[in-house]
Amino acid sequence: MRTDSSPGNLPAREHLPAGSAGTPVLDVVIPVYNEEKDLQPCVMRLHEHLKRTFPYEFRITIADNASTDTTPQVAARLDAEIPEVRAFRLEQKGRGRALRTVWSASDAPILAYMDVDLSTDLNALLPLVAPLISGHSDLAIGSRLARSSRVVRGAKRELISRTYNLILRGSLQARFSDAQCGFKAIRRDVAQVLLPLVEDTGWFFDTEMLVLAERAGLRIHEVPVDWVDDPDSTVHIVKTATDDLKGVWRVGRALATGSLPLDRLARPFGDDPRDRELIDVPKGLARQLVGFCVVGALSTLVYLLLYSGFRMFSGSQVANALALLVSAVANTAANRRLTFGVRGRGGAVRHQAQGLVVFGIGLALTSGSLAALDAATTDPGHSTELAVLIAANLAATVLRFLLFRAWVFPDRRDETPSPVVAGHHPASPTYSTVAPAPQHHQSYQGHQGHEHLPVPQPPYDTDQFRAGEAADRTYGDATMQLEAVRPYDDDPNSRNAR
Repeated sequence: MRTDSSPGNLPAREHLPAGSAGTPVLDVVIPVYNEEKDLQPCVMRLHEHLKRTFPYEFRITIADNASTDTTPQVAARLDAEIPEVRAFRLEQKGRGRALRTVWSASDAPILAYMDVDLSTDLNALLPLVAPLISGHSDLAIGSRLARSSRVVRGAKRELISRTYNLILRGSLQARFSDAQCGFKAIRRDVAQVLLPLVEDTGWFFDTEMLVLAERAGLRIHEVPVDWVDDPDSTVHIVKTATDDLKGVWRVGRALATGSLPLDRLARPFGDDPRDRELIDVPKGLARQLVGFCVVGALSTLVYLLLYSGFRMFSGSQVANALALLVSAVANTAANRRLTFGVRGRGGAVRHQAQGLVVFGIGLALTSGSLAALDAATTDPGHSTELAVLIAANLAATVLRFLLFRAWVFPDRRDETPSPVVAGHHPASPTYSTVAPAPQHHQSYQGHQGHEHLPVPQPPYDTDQFRAGEAADRTYGDATMQLEAVRPYDDDPNSRNAR
């Protein structure tokens, strides 16, 4: 997986980040490979729809990735004839490669893409990008599997699509409903940080981007779409499915081993309500309780199995001590990572030492219970011993959680500023905003000598500004002033032909 540094922290969400005058708000990328027949009708239809319904400036970028037919000539002709169309050519195949290259270089604050067959009804385009323009969401996807979606396609593709998304839910715990619908959008500030972490250059690009975004806590907006299958699609289903499964394995392994630097994206926004100081409200208590209960249940099961095994060749006190020691070490490690979110090896030895102190308290409770049982009866049954140990462990569990939370893994966010979320105070909050530093541009040669899409190079600098200054406009204009445009009510073409 990619482990190169991300450009920087994401700023607080705003209604449409500022841009220079004349910069399009939306850049719609159409990745194509040998689409000489469908390209022009697609671009013309999309251009007409955006002209008529989209209230802001826009651009359509044709991303030709190594076509061998006349697609480059068609793209160049559209570039020359339509001001809002731009043609761009890559000499390597791969939809993911084309999207990453064009998105990384675009100056539009909202980036989108759609397949050239326009299977998705274009009336969903404005609902797709509206949450990104408003600042409510970070990514948006069209979903063919939402309850209110209307989809026309064969049983084979329906089965493949639903099976693939079930695999994502089962293996990567994905909560979005449709990974591969060719109808997505992302904010440019999010793309600049997220895309360097995405490794795939083909059809799995979408899935990997969404999984990383979801794991990083970014907000994904889903739009139910009307979608009609293209019977002439050139997608090779078997090869694509095989590559996707390999991608699922690669990403799942990286997430399991912690090799993905998602901490650079976690909690990226300064306006996250979970970062606010609330009196008498413990932070993350509900989530920690759930995690602690799950780990505790598994630890108790391991402890009972170990106790039963050790009891076969030792007394009850020795078996209890050995089983509790082994399960306590595993319990501390699991709670450290899963319940309290402590990552890395720093402080691990200290945490285990403190965990052993907590183990000693639990040992005293359970050993005392066994001693009381032995005093009450001379030959207690094995089931009776287990019942007493379960009761004692329940009492020890409550005490263990309190000690873990207050002593072993205390919340030190107030003492040590997070490397991702800028600290802010209720009276006068400050947020981090990313501003590009002076850059060296690398130009890509388009068809017939056109130079397109300079690619910005990191690093980025971070400026601090007060939220009050942004509101009072003393810091500078934080939004692009746009004048909405409505289509003429008497336009006979005001309805989009399906």
